[in-house]
Amino acid sequence: MWACNLFIFALALGVALAGKARFDNYVVYRVVPTTQDQVDALRDIEDQPDGLNFWAGPTQPNRTVDVMVPPHKIADFEDMMNIINANYVVFIEDVQKLVDSERPSVEARSASFGWNDYYRIDQIYSWLEEVARTYPAASLIHAGRTFEGRQILGLKISYRNNNPGVFLEGGIHAREWIAPATLTFIINQLLTSTNTAIRNVAENFDWYIVPSANPDGYEFSHTNDRMWRKTRSPSNILCRGADPNRNWGFQWNTGGSSSLACSDTFHGSSAFSEIETRTLSEYITTIASKLKVYVSIHSYMQMLLLPYGFTRTRVSNYNSLLDIGQKSIASLASRYGTQYSVGNVVDLLYVASGSSVDWVMGVHGISNAFIYELRDTGRNGFVLPASEIIPTGQETLDALITLVTESRKTF
Repeated sequence: MWACNLFIFALALGVALAGKARFDNYVVYRVVPTTQDQVDALRDIEDQPDGLNFWAGPTQPNRTVDVMVPPHKIADFEDMMNIINANYVVFIEDVQKLVDSERPSVEARSASFGWNDYYRIDQIYSWLEEVARTYPAASLIHAGRTFEGRQILGLKISYRNNNPGVFLEGGIHAREWIAPATLTFIINQLLTSTNTAIRNVAENFDWYIVPSANPDGYEFSHTNDRMWRKTRSPSNILCRGADPNRNWGFQWNTGGSSSLACSDTFHGSSAFSEIETRTLSEYITTIASKLKVYVSIHSYMQMLLLPYGFTRTRVSNYNSLLDIGQKSIASLASRYGTQYSVGNVVDLLYVASGSSVDWVMGVHGISNAFIYELRDTGRNGFVLPASEIIPTGQETLDALITLVTESRKTF
């Protein structure tokens, strides 16, 4: 017993004293499996990653897989790929160089909130509170709570009564920094832009916008581990967190998630085991009758995904969603030429049960439900330079204007 307690103390002390993770000479490999056996082998590796970090997981033959490999594992990883005869290339040579250049230099950072940098959760929350005080159409919403005691804050933007509701949720995966940044950009545009198309959707829909649905994880990705994805609740003696986008209580644990607590896709001990998903779902339930459109914002891969994620079976309004999605990505491409794909989650990515979008459609019948995977296609991956926040925000808002306008024709 003494030895066990000593081990636990040493482990806890080690975690407490650990500095911010660095990724010097970490390499991202792009692997292209061409057979189902290779896909299955990569899935086995993903379930027991042993220091590897899957940025884009294995889905099906001829779909790319991005894996971050620490320097001491490079030889082993290449040996494994050679054993299964999988094609691979070095896609990013040094992840730390991307991390170092992701944000502006300290000297170039603005003292005021803006869209040329990424911000900590308290800075985002202070800005949301300031916006709610400044603009009569904006009000602060308390959409949930976190394991570490934070609020899940967002804004409601409403110019008139009885508008159809649109819910925008971002940052459910902590390391996807571009998602909260894009949503704060959109908030600002909905409140301040004089553009006719923006004013039309701003004033004719009620907007419920939660920039960070996983504040604990997001903050940890700033302070400790840039690649952190999950929540921060204890999962077992060695690992923390569950994947909050595999933890929702509709078709939970029916595929595309892991029962291993240390996995990045760990689905939790039960549906809604995470206070973040449980309390956010409770908030959404209180306004579900008002919601006509639900959009979850992620990165990366430049895709517009349609539910369901737990099955290949098409939803009854799939053709309508596909039509809306195609028009949306055409609008997105019109500004900078950024190309997106549109289709079912399983067809374009992989089976992923227990997601927020599946839950809002399956439980509350919100039939216009979508997932954006924002820039880029992997050259920067999750470490998208802050210089791309504004163009990403602009083109995403272009897409959303079309998406909500076309969706309105269905209700």
